[in-house]
Amino acid sequence: MRFILCLFLLLSAMPGWAAGPLTYNLKPVAIAPDTWVFEGTREHFTRTNGGNILNPGFVVTDDGVIVIQTGPSRRFGEEMRAAIATVTDKPIRKVFVSNLHPDYWLGNRAFADVPIAALPGTIEGIKTEGQGMTENMYRLVGDWMRGTEPLVPTETVYGSTVVFGAHRLRLIPLEGHTAADLAILDETTGVLFAGGVVFSDRTPTTPHADIGQWLAALDALDALDVTVLVPNHGRIRTDMAAIAQTRDWLSWLDRTLRERAEAGADMAELLDAPIPERFAGMGVLREEYRRSVSHLWPRIEKAVLPRVN
Repeated sequence: MRFILCLFLLLSAMPGWAAGPLTYNLKPVAIAPDTWVFEGTREHFTRTNGGNILNPGFVVTDDGVIVIQTGPSRRFGEEMRAAIATVTDKPIRKVFVSNLHPDYWLGNRAFADVPIAALPGTIEGIKTEGQGMTENMYRLVGDWMRGTEPLVPTETVYGSTVVFGAHRLRLIPLEGHTAADLAILDETTGVLFAGGVVFSDRTPTTPHADIGQWLAALDALDALDVTVLVPNHGRIRTDMAAIAQTRDWLSWLDRTLRERAEAGADMAELLDAPIPERFAGMGVLREEYRRSVSHLWPRIEKAVLPRVN
């Protein structure tokens, strides 16, 4: 009996283990008329947060509820639907998924009864990489993922404006963070769901990034008339400062890696290189910087170094 008690206490102290059922404790935060967001952390995927690092949201219209992103697991999607039901009894009309990264769409199974829409590149990316991403999330966050299986979006969308009740949603196809990044501007309220393109006080992730295209996407969003900016990760803003911050980081990162490659540096030398103080407040800074070096360096090194046959 003493052994069993000690084992119980040991397990209770382990990160990600809980005596009761796992729950995300999702709470909708109103950010504009008819518009709510579930605010995630500025961390990595862990067994403590269950992958809850995104800012999915929903818009309540006279034609039903529009959901934007479904979260990192089936459990998250189910809790999201339950939380939406505390705000409105209107049915879910449609779901939009902004890109192929797992925290955007692995909650799709909880919305399998409604159309799930995404850009063509996102759909193809999920078909190609979705199973592997799902398996990796099981390794990263464990039991939070129980019952989660890939569900590819069922509807293809392009750049257009769609109307639901009194809300005009402009669908904006972009690229750079991934090969297909969907931003959504509610022209009725001025709320911009920036998809994967904008980070706010959280270091950008780059596993599928093209920095040049990403910077062009930021310029396109910066030209919009926006009252509330919902970044994919980080603090929600009533200004466009997060776009400038994301642009600053990407420009510095790209320039630094290119300059060091041209100087003949080795990738290992870059991993512990100094990062400017102005970025110190961004979440998971050193970790994401190192990941970005590993993602971006091979292509940059190949581009700047002369080929020797």
